[in-house]
Amino acid sequence: MYKQLKYQVLVFASFFQLTAVIADSGFVAGLSPAVRPANAPTITIFEPADAWKRQALRGIHEPHTGLGFLKDQGAWYTPFNRPNLPGYYDIRGLHDTTKNKKD
Repeated sequence: MYKQLKYQVLVFASFFQLTAVIADSGFVAGLSPAVRPANAPTITIFEPADAWKRQALRGIHEPHTGLGFLKDQGAWYTPFNRPNLPGYYDIRGLHDTTKNKKD
């Protein structure tokens, strides 16, 4: 039993050495969250395509009041133009219901 415990400790210790080598080999995000990395990509101009606008307004009937934020949305992530939960919670009809119907 002592030999088995010794073997387990040896394997466990070698695992930590391996993870230290892997962690030290690359960029780690979050060390200075207030500073943007110099080589980070930037979006200078965002022109929403017609498909993006159609997807964002899909399932919303006229008049489109209260949606002025879409013109200023830019390339920021928003869950507003992505499908929600299916079924009862899909109030805008963004999920294709014909796909899952059984004959």
